Amino acid sequence: MRNNFQIIAVAFFFQIVFSGANWRAQAQVEKAPYPAMSALDQYLIQDKESEVELARSGAPRSISDAAEVMVLGRQGYTTAVKGTNGFLCLVERSWGAATDIPEFWNSKVRSPICFNPPAARSFAPIYLLKTKLVLGGKSKAEIVQATALALDKKELHPLEPGAMCYMLSKRQYLSDAGKSWHPHLMFFVPATRRKTGARICLVRRSSRPMTRKRA
Repeated sequence: MRNNFQIIAVAFFFQIVFSGANWRAQAQVEKAPYPAMSALDQYLIQDKESEVELARSGAPRSISDAAEVMVLGRQGYTTAVKGTNGFLCLVERSWGAATDIPEFWNSKVRSPICFNPPAARSFAPIYLLKTKLVLGGKSKAEIVQATALALDKKELHPLEPGAMCYMLSKRQYLSDAGKSWHPHLMFFVPATRRKTGARICLVRRSSRPMTRKRA
């Protein structure tokens, strides 16, 4: 397993691993496919039990069955199932990506993810804050500013050592180019300046490791 991973380091909040260079080059010459947020209903999953099951599919059942599970509603994420093992599972929406990603508003994105206890305490709160800002009608610039301010004021905790997550679902839709994307693990590491961390993603793709960093 250790020799069968392709290692890709990507920027804070960027959970999608695919041919990013080609995607970005194409985005420069094409009109942004998702220039603004769609109607909120398009991001919601009406059947909350289905959302719970989708969230749990992000990790092995031995983990997700005892994890806290949160679901998205009109006011943000709420706990649908209380956990006992410190893990947190939810279905990320498109705004889990960086604000400069063209699919930031893609309402089709569904990313089941299960955070281990350190990530649940120190990384998931950043995404939950972004969600509240999105649902509050904030612009991308306002989201970046508010997140940075929360970090500066220590309203968000520093990234804890050992923070990681599972993204193993066969039903994950990470982008229009990343439908049914590869099951993978993510390890969060500290970054510099205002970025709270970078995600290092392990995907069973190649025996030759490759590292790519995105500023």
